[in-house]
Amino acid sequence: MTDLVLLERDGEIAKVTLNQPAKLNAINNRMWTRLRELFTELDGDESLRCVILAGSGDRAFSVGADISEFEENRSTIEKARQYHERTHTAMQAIFFCRHPVIAQIRGLCVGGGLELTTTCDLRVCGASARFGIPVKRLGLVVSYTELKPLVDLIGPANALEILLEGRIHSADEALRMGLVNRVVPDAEVEREAFATAARIAEGAPLVARWHKKFTRRIMQPEPLSAEEMDESFHCFGTEDFRAGYRAFLAKSAPEFRGR
Repeated sequence: MTDLVLLERDGEIAKVTLNQPAKLNAINNRMWTRLRELFTELDGDESLRCVILAGSGDRAFSVGADISEFEENRSTIEKARQYHERTHTAMQAIFFCRHPVIAQIRGLCVGGGLELTTTCDLRVCGASARFGIPVKRLGLVVSYTELKPLVDLIGPANALEILLEGRIHSADEALRMGLVNRVVPDAEVEREAFATAARIAEGAPLVARWHKKFTRRIMQPEPLSAEEMDESFHCFGTEDFRAGYRAFLAKSAPEFRGR
């Protein structure tokens, strides 16, 4: 099972890789389960500062659900409900991971693969990357829970363009829509993803986690409570804040410890 989803660690940065390149990193049931398990574990690791999510090989980040399992997973309404629970919990584990998550995208990024990247915080892609959710050809819909991160990210008009036309979009189109943050030459995708992660990791980790949490919360319709508003000031009680401003005054590099 673990060979289908790889986990690597480089200091304060973790990398999770979908590892089924012969099938363009199509995600089968075991992979969805493993993604949930891994991101749940990573969420609890306070020594981490950033996570990169990638696909193995150059041909695809992921083409989404493994079609060979459709009979098992989606041949009836009840099976589809059960399958949705598996995929939804995996995506939620990524979405709510306390650490910033970067999607490193090369090649095809379609269907559930594209939906997976919308649960990440930042997306870096290669110039030849391609994006789409052509589910109209399969006669199925994107559920509310899968659709919300896409709409939140690029707005309803762009989301409907992707879903209703069902065509494949270029990296430049994805950048225009706001689907990705950055397009770089194909050979530089991994380097840029790690450089982005390193820039995040050099900052105060508690601050990165708070900014991710606050941004996620602002997207929700419920008004902020007094306790939530007050959390904005908790950073001033941390050791990292004291280390940060003292280093600034001394014109030296701060050493943040996440406390």
